[in-house]
Amino acid sequence: MSNVILEGVGLVQQRDVTVFYDERVLAHNPDTNGEFLPSRLDKRVRTILSGLNVQWKYPEHPGRMTAIMDLLSREPIPGVRMEPGKAATAEQLGRVHTTSFLNDIFRLRNQSAWLDVDTTAVSPGSVEAAEVAAGTAIAAVEAVVEGRTDSAFAMVRPPGHHAEPVRARGFCLFNNVAVAAAHAQTVLGCERVLIVDWDAHHGNGTQDIFWAHPDTMFFDIHRASPFYPGSGALTDIGAGLGEGTTINVPMPGGSGDVAYLKALREILVPAADYFKPDLVLVSAGFDAHWFDLAMNVSYDGFAAMTRTIQEIADKHCDGRLAMILEGGYNTESLSRGVHAVLHALAGGDLKEPKDAGIEAVESAIEFHKGAFEPDKTD
Repeated sequence: MSNVILEGVGLVQQRDVTVFYDERVLAHNPDTNGEFLPSRLDKRVRTILSGLNVQWKYPEHPGRMTAIMDLLSREPIPGVRMEPGKAATAEQLGRVHTTSFLNDIFRLRNQSAWLDVDTTAVSPGSVEAAEVAAGTAIAAVEAVVEGRTDSAFAMVRPPGHHAEPVRARGFCLFNNVAVAAAHAQTVLGCERVLIVDWDAHHGNGTQDIFWAHPDTMFFDIHRASPFYPGSGALTDIGAGLGEGTTINVPMPGGSGDVAYLKALREILVPAADYFKPDLVLVSAGFDAHWFDLAMNVSYDGFAAMTRTIQEIADKHCDGRLAMILEGGYNTESLSRGVHAVLHALAGGDLKEPKDAGIEAVESAIEFHKGAFEPDKTD
């Protein structure tokens, strides 16, 4: 599947990347101006929204997907191909969610309702979209484990990493990455799964699901509490047999490329060397880009993190790497961030990110060099 091509002045390893996408995920589209099932929660959320004094629209909207797909259509990446997704079954979802929770969600099929005071909601097409999101994450994992592609990216929504075993939260209904990891362990023969979450928000649901699981390592770099959801403390390391397999790196707001890469290279890499995963999954959120106003990661930063994680997969599990889309709400930075990651997965040339502004300063130093030295000519 891989071949070496000449690019620029050096040899670059081109790789196959499969993007899994299913248009059914577009059917999740809560409209806050529509009629929702009457409930105490509906009244509470309406009270919150009415106090904003601005027109509020659901941030996790179908335009996120269309922006990504439009950019990939305009600027295709060699080695990247598309395949359709599929819906997850109740059995697959039930490996990480309780039966009572799933039944509650399934009863909301074809309804509009609030699920959490944090404004998580469903519309008539949301339940099927969430089933497809989780199933498409499974499809991505199956493709890399079966060797049909070098790496995969599940282009899905609603996102999943906030969804807990018994609760939908943070725009998430089902925990897509957890469903995919459990499928890999239960069906595909992957004993140890490493999950890396670089979304700006902590993956509280994924942490909860695998809190005491010794065969799933969860590494999460995120903006520190009190930023939503407020979990993911440095001292949260798992419990019981799973103690030490949860690794949190809470970061101050505005942290950027250099800090993120240092965390991956000096914490994640040795952790992976110790754990020796059979499969690497990434909860890939793009709200750490500065356009989403939480952190300061650039497109080059996302690409460099991808290459670091790709090297982990190459070293430990024959390159088996699947990424599952999480957050990212500015459609420009989301689409550009995804494009940068796919470019890296496909073996494209990368630049080593620097602290913001350093490159401009270095260029200015070079330009002005010698301008203020005494003239040594006679």
